[in-house]
Parts: sequence; structure tokens; C-alpha cells
Amino acid sequence: MTPAELGRHTLLALAVIALAAWICGALARRVGQPRVMGEILGGIALGPSLLGALWPAAEHYLFPVGVAGLLKPIADLGLVLFMFLVGIRLDRAHLARQGHRAIVVSHTSIIVPFVCGGLVAWWLHPTVAPKTDLLPFCLFVGAAMAVTAFPVLARILQETGLDQTRVGAMTLACAAVDDVTAWCVLAAVVAVAKESGSESVLITVGAAAAFGAVMWWVVRPAMARLRDVPLPAALGFALGCAWLTDAIGLHSIFGAFMAGVVLADRVRLRDRLGSQIEPLTDALLLPAFFMIVGLSTRFGLLDSVEIWLVALVVVLVAMAGKLGGAGLAARAMGETWRDAATIGVLMNTRGLTEIVILTVGLQSGIINDTMFTVMVLMALATTLMATPVLRAMGVAHLRGGAARAARGRSHTSSA
Repeated sequence: MTPAELGRHTLLALAVIALAAWICGALARRVGQPRVMGEILGGIALGPSLLGALWPAAEHYLFPVGVAGLLKPIADLGLVLFMFLVGIRLDRAHLARQGHRAIVVSHTSIIVPFVCGGLVAWWLHPTVAPKTDLLPFCLFVGAAMAVTAFPVLARILQETGLDQTRVGAMTLACAAVDDVTAWCVLAAVVAVAKESGSESVLITVGAAAAFGAVMWWVVRPAMARLRDVPLPAALGFALGCAWLTDAIGLHSIFGAFMAGVVLADRVRLRDRLGSQIEPLTDALLLPAFFMIVGLSTRFGLLDSVEIWLVALVVVLVAMAGKLGGAGLAARAMGETWRDAATIGVLMNTRGLTEIVILTVGLQSGIINDTMFTVMVLMALATTLMATPVLRAMGVAHLRGGAARAARGRSHTSSA
């Protein structure tokens, strides 16, 4: 295929991706799910799991090997900008107001699923990933099971009306702590996986710690003294930090996330940059990432009863670890059983953040395609169940009936 043909196919692929994301996101909103879940499912549907199985010629025409290679940098850019937005919207003041209770619940909801995930990974390693290194595999699966999807959770809270409740604020604070801790753990796991000797691991971890310290104690105060940060400067800053963390042996998303965190104190700047960066990221760049995920997700790899049992075990362990860890910790901190269960269900939401982490693991060689597909299935299951379970519990009704339907139509028309 000539460069001109690759260029034309890439434009066609981007057009299909943007339209599919818009349509699938709108459909997801109509059935009571976050728009991002429809976009993720749309990306998977365009890949080998659905379109490739039903109409292989169409998939090969839309996404030939050369086009997939050209889409990857676009997807990486979308991922970096998404993580920059996650960092810049991290409300540390809101986090601090929840105090000791949020810290205890959030760390319990990390430790319990991390340990459960590591143990189940150790048990499953000979079956699903015998050619990968055992220690990074176990650590990575534990970290992946410990995460909560902060952005998706925030959207679920808004759509169910729980964002205006004390339980919603508590859950959001816990999820913020979860996200920060999970990214730190993942950074250490990636460093261990990428480096062969203990000395090189220590160098990478030390460089990462130095980067974080400089960003927090030097760059953040310097940024606070600036009167304004124009969009080009903010983008250059985020991309430069992403390049730096990638160069020291971590993933680019860590630098982008930290770049957002050091700007998060300034509310007006945060809102302006978010409104400038988010539209294109949501409409095109992030859906391109979902497409890359869809091309890597092959449910056809789940081709035996044994592998499907593995997937079932992973989903159940992930749910038990998060629901049990967060819910029981919340109950121990004085929440009612109903509120504790609500926190557990919400913290069990993994969504897009889980997909991001799994992509890092796949790109780093820590997990293989089979385990990637199993974990994507787990991420979808734990996120899709949240809203229906909350409605069944009777806690997601504050914006019910006609008001919620009107909001759904309004959001769908703007999606």
C-alpha cells in the first residue's frame, strides 16, 4: 500500500471511529450507561471480536496493518491528553475534606483487591500466561484489580444524582486516592518489568521519585506564580512531561498525569484548559485509543471452557475484592450497611482507567493478548453493573423519572 493510499485509509478510519463513538455513546446514554462505555464497546465492535468475525473483509479494508500503525500515535496522544485532564481535575481540597475516613476506605479498597489479584494471578499464570515473568505478572494483575475508574465514576455519580450526596462525595474522594495510589504502584510494576537487574530497577524508581519530587516542590510553586498558562504552553508542558517519564523507563501517561496534578490548584485555569482540550480528545483522539484497544481485544481467544472459567474467576475475584474491601471498610468507619454497599458498588467501577492500565501492561509485555482480553471483560462487567445495581438498591433515584429522561435526551443530543 502506497503512502497516499495509507493516508486516505487513515482518514476513512478516523471518520468511522468518530461516528461510531458518537452513535455508540448516545445509545449507551439511552440505556442508562455512561457515554464512555458505549465508546469502549464501539471500539471493540469495530475490531476482530465482532466486525472481524462477521465481515473480515470490511475490517481489513478499514484497518489494514499500515493504518493501525498510523492510528497508534493518535491513540497515544489521546491517552496522554486524557491523563492530563484526569490530573488537572483532581480536587485535592475536596480530597482533604474527607479526611481520615476516605484514606482508610480507599487504601483498604486497594490492598484487598491487590492481594486477591496477585494470588489469583499466581494461580492462573501457568494457564493463561506461562511465557511471561511471574513476579511482574502477579504484581500487575493485582494493581489492575485495585484500580477504580475516577472519571467514569464521576460521570455515574452525576447521572444517578449521587454527586450531591455525602456518600457520593465520600466515594469520589476515595476514588481519587485510589487512582493516585494505583498509578504509583503501576509505575513501580512497569519499572520492575522493564529492567532486568535490581540496580537498574532502583535507578528507574529513583528517577521516578526525583521527577515526582521536582514536579511537586519546584514546578508546582513556579506554575502557581504564573499569571496564566496558555493552551500551547500547557500542551507542551504535558507532552514534555510525558516524554520525560517515558524516557526514564516508565510510561508516558505518568508524566501527563503529574503535569495535570501540578496545575490542579487553579480552578479557573483547570476549567479553561479542560474546556479547550476535552472536545477534540473526547470526539476523536480517545475513540482512536478505543479502536486500538478493540484491535487488541480478541474474544475469540476465549475459545475453551477452561478460559471462560478463568474469566469468570477473574470477574468474581475483582468484584469480591473491591466490593468487600471498600464496603466493609466503610462499614467499619461508621457508614450504614446501605451506604457501605453503595460505596462498594461505586468503587467497583473500573471502566476506562482499567483499559488504560491494561494497555500499558500489554505494550510492556507484562500480560499477553489472552489475559488482556480476560481483564477487558472484567472491566466491562464491573462498570456495566454499577448503574443497574444502584437502581435495584433504590439509591439512584434522586434524578429519576421525567427529569432523568430529559437529561438523558439533552446529553444524547450533545454527545
